[in-house]
Formats: sequence, structure tokens, C-alpha cells
Amino acid sequence: MVSSTALAEHDLWIDARRKKVTALDGALSLVLTHWSPAGDPPVDDVTAREGQPADAVLTRLQRADIETGATQEGYRIWRQDSPAQQAFHEIEYYDHDPAWVLPGRFELVDDERVVPFEHIKDDGATRGLPVSGDLVFEVEGTEYRLNAFDTNYGGSSKLQLVFGDRTNGVESYGAGRFLFLDHPAFDAPGTDRELAPGDSIPITIDFNRATVPPCGFSNQMNCPLPPLQNRLPFPLRAGEKRVRFADGFRL
Repeated sequence: MVSSTALAEHDLWIDARRKKVTALDGALSLVLTHWSPAGDPPVDDVTAREGQPADAVLTRLQRADIETGATQEGYRIWRQDSPAQQAFHEIEYYDHDPAWVLPGRFELVDDERVVPFEHIKDDGATRGLPVSGDLVFEVEGTEYRLNAFDTNYGGSSKLQLVFGDRTNGVESYGAGRFLFLDHPAFDAPGTDRELAPGDSIPITIDFNRATVPPCGFSNQMNCPLPPLQNRLPFPLRAGEKRVRFADGFRL
């Protein structure tokens, strides 16, 4: 049975998610991502804004070129009148299920560990992401160990899990889902030492907070796909399923 407090907190989270994705800087508002060739200077603001309304938002970003590692300059255009915003109906959810609030642990790994992640727009090529640790938990007596990496989400340090399960493409978003967890402090509880590789910290893993990746809201996003070791061999019916748009709309 789900407690009234848990349901109320979950409803607040759902409301916050809708506000986030529909905001001016939310995924539904992204209409353009442009990358200059590696080594080229950034596109100037006037050129980047050409053909866009005055209230469009321009943001800058960088990445390493997937072939050479050289810096690529990029920019994004965000518009709250985007086609995706206008066609958006809702995010579909599974009912909150306390069975998917799992006790687990975050196990620190070597600082040098890099895992190749394929991204949805990279035509099968991979980008190495530094993995700070593993999320370890049990489901029906079987232990699972999934790679998680550090990220900044909502202005705070988080662990990001990119995972797949047997609902993908059938009930939930086909390319997998994300889960963001508060990053545990790197201090072993009750001691005065920092964690070393192989040490672990207890962590609660609430899959009811699983989300559709930003690429489920905008085709201008380039989301990481679950690596093989992060694909669960069972259906995980918790969290967000997929995004529902107006009939006939396609990203």
C-alpha cells in the first residue's frame, strides 16, 4: 500500500516535471542545435539568431569532436512557441509503486574508469563518459550492477543512470530512460576518511522517478543510450512511460 505522503510527494514531482519540460529552457522548447566543425570559431549571435523571433533564447555549448577530440563550438535556440510545445499533451506515467523504491549501494570505482556510451545522433559511434561508480541493488534475489556517472542537474550534483528494460519500445520510451539520484557524500559514514575505490555508501534507488530522456521531447537533443550492462532483463513498470503529443505530430 502506498502511503498518502509518498503519493503527495510523487504528485509534486510530476507537477515539477511538467513545469520543467514546458519551461522556456525546457526540452520541449528546443528547436535547433548547431555544431560548428571542430576548431572553427563560434557562430556569432546575429547569424545564430537569423530568422528567429526576438524572444528566442540563445545558449552556447561545447563538446569534443567524436573523431579528433578537438573542441566543437555549438549553440541552441529555444522557443516556447515550438511545434513540440504546441503539440504536447502530457507525460504518461506508471502508477507509483513502493516496490520499486529499492535499497542499494553506490560503489565508488577508479577515477580513470570511462565507459563508451552511444548517443542517439552519433550513428553508432560512442563517446566515453567518466563513470564514478556503480549502483548496486537486488530484484527478486538477483543482484544488478549498473554504471552511473556524475552530472549537474537542476543546479546540484547528481548521479545519472541511463538504463533500459523490457518495457522500452512497448510501453515506455524506446531508447531507454534516465534516473537522477542525489549524489552521496564522498565521506564514509562514521569515519574520518574519504571513500576509496571499492568502498560503498547505502543509497535508496526510487525508480518511480525514472524519466523520459530529453530526446523524447525534442529531436534536437542527443541523448546517451543505455550501454549493454545497463539493460535490465525484465520490465520495470515505474516512473515515466513516454510523451503524448497531439494526433499526427512527430518529432
